[in-house]
Amino acid sequence: MRVGAAAASATIALGKEQSAAEPWPQSALMSPAALAKKLNSEGARPVVLCVAFPVLYRQRHIIHAEFAGPGRSAEGIESLKKAAANLQKNEEIVIYCGCCPMVDCPNVRPAYSTLTKLGFTNVKVLDIPKNFHTDWVAKGYPVEEQLGVPIGPAARPK
Repeated sequence: MRVGAAAASATIALGKEQSAAEPWPQSALMSPAALAKKLNSEGARPVVLCVAFPVLYRQRHIIHAEFAGPGRSAEGIESLKKAAANLQKNEEIVIYCGCCPMVDCPNVRPAYSTLTKLGFTNVKVLDIPKNFHTDWVAKGYPVEEQLGVPIGPAARPK
């Protein structure tokens, strides 16, 4: 699902916040730096749901993230619904995948659409332009391996 230059220009020209190719408005995108800052702060943390493939979550994932199943499959969507079942509808939820460039990701769009259809009103998508390693791990943001084992100290964003 690539957004072509013409579609992007049309979206900008119309003054719309949401692209025709994305189910989320621009305001629902969260930068990795912004999420890392929230995770390292003393305040309330958002719920972070990983909608990537299980092997990616097991290798490394964002600290405190819960595996919610890959959004591209029916089983993954059911897992996502279970992960969200006890959350408040207005709770800040950040979903991410990172398996590939976000424009090609098969998991985030179905996951975002599912959560919003379930009535969640504060769903954010972690903006991962390239992949999880490049846009999160290599920048030193906090990660865990496997079942919550931290990898080194949590990096504080500058």
